[in-house]
Amino acid sequence: MTYRTSLTALALALAGLVAHPFAAGATAGPSSSVSSVQWKSCPAYSDEVIRSLGVAEERVPDFRTLMKRLECGTVSVPLNHRDPGGRKIDIAVTRLAATDKAHRLGATAVLPGGPGGSGYLDPVLRIVLRNEEMAKLNERYDIIGLDPRGVGYSTKVACPISPGGPPEPGTLTEEAARKIYDAQIAANQKCGNSDPAFLGQLTTDNVAKDLDLVRTALSERKLNLLGLSWGTYLGMVYRSLFPQHTGRAFLDSTAPPWTRFDKHIEDSAAAAERDFGRMAAWLARRDEVYGLGATARQVREEVAKLVRTYDESPKTYTDLQRPIDGSTVADLARRNSTEWARAGKALAELRTATGTTAPPTVKELLGAPMGAPVPGAPEMQNMTMNLAVACNEDSSRPGFDTAWRAYQQLVRRLPATGRAWGLVSLCSGWPLPVQEATLKRGGGSLVLAGHLYEFMSVYDWTLQTRRAIGGTVYTVADDVHVSTTRIPECAADVVRYFETGRIDRGCAGSATPS
Repeated sequence: MTYRTSLTALALALAGLVAHPFAAGATAGPSSSVSSVQWKSCPAYSDEVIRSLGVAEERVPDFRTLMKRLECGTVSVPLNHRDPGGRKIDIAVTRLAATDKAHRLGATAVLPGGPGGSGYLDPVLRIVLRNEEMAKLNERYDIIGLDPRGVGYSTKVACPISPGGPPEPGTLTEEAARKIYDAQIAANQKCGNSDPAFLGQLTTDNVAKDLDLVRTALSERKLNLLGLSWGTYLGMVYRSLFPQHTGRAFLDSTAPPWTRFDKHIEDSAAAAERDFGRMAAWLARRDEVYGLGATARQVREEVAKLVRTYDESPKTYTDLQRPIDGSTVADLARRNSTEWARAGKALAELRTATGTTAPPTVKELLGAPMGAPVPGAPEMQNMTMNLAVACNEDSSRPGFDTAWRAYQQLVRRLPATGRAWGLVSLCSGWPLPVQEATLKRGGGSLVLAGHLYEFMSVYDWTLQTRRAIGGTVYTVADDVHVSTTRIPECAADVVRYFETGRIDRGCAGSATPS
């Protein structure tokens, strides 16, 4: 789902001793005792592991060079911040010191996506190796990475979170939906009751309090924040709790100022259908290539027809793990612009496919199974933490009748993409109490980057968040989640903001395919 689900990632480990003297005016954070970093050696990775992290072959030597600069350690924090003398857990942190120490401006913490994404290697992967523009941030800033509680090298737990195998292909009936719902309830109760003392403390509020203890341990008076996806919500919460310790904050693909999962899906689904209108117009201008229709309306009707056809008669291919049904077609229709060409080709292939093996582009997009983790690779996403944070903060937790009506409305209102979302019942039956953070308006420097057409973090959420907590909106004219740091022209704006406090009104973002 959006920043609150599967989709986000990053991870790593620890070295050295605190280099900076305790900054004047720094305080001990939410705990009664001053924290310190227990530095240790950073993990060693094979070339195979480094490549599995998305590092290109020619950049492997650069990764290794940066790992020699990286400092790795842990900070001890209370499991329950309301009981600072109770059980302690470890938060894994990293630091890549500024290269221009004479002109150092401070420390910038990279706040990872998820919830459940690792940020341990972010100083290396998401900053210095991202592109030449982002690398400049490390000249005058220490870059701080961390694994939030419950993730990667930090203290974590695991529980069974899958409600079972994939649903039966084809039209989702009320009977099948009830089975899915009941399985979700059982899985959530099994997970939530497996270690409630730990799982109940997995909240954005607690991660923000951990982050402030990390700030204290690093002897920083203030932390600057670069939040990505769910990390934007973490940045909002940190800024609300610790305004006096928050420096400049740039939040990319801004989360909404609320945490209701049902509304999250409703907004995201509507945005995905709107964005498909752009894809449909693009495909229509290339009807001679894709054959899906000469107008956007014709393409829409053709794709909606494909959704219905494959739901009524799912197709099984010998070289695909799962049958193709309407949900698969709808998922192709909600791909962002970087994948319009391949998704359009796959949709065109599905119109005329007759063989027992999948058409080539369909196989390319849908046929690659999740490979086994590379031995020695860091955990990049912890799904137990993802589920626990999402559900601890979700006050919707709908009953079956409500979830079934919501699903039917999605499919009816959004004929091209609505079928892709499934039953909106992620947190139904979660046994732990709802714990929502309180956001506050602050006077510090804050930039909210919203992407005009994306559905994972809907643009209107950026405007809602500005109304709730203030800040300056930075508009990215694309549909690609957290693309700002990836596009050099936009990344230059990000770095300039952290250096000067000034920001332009926006950037073009990822280019629409020609």
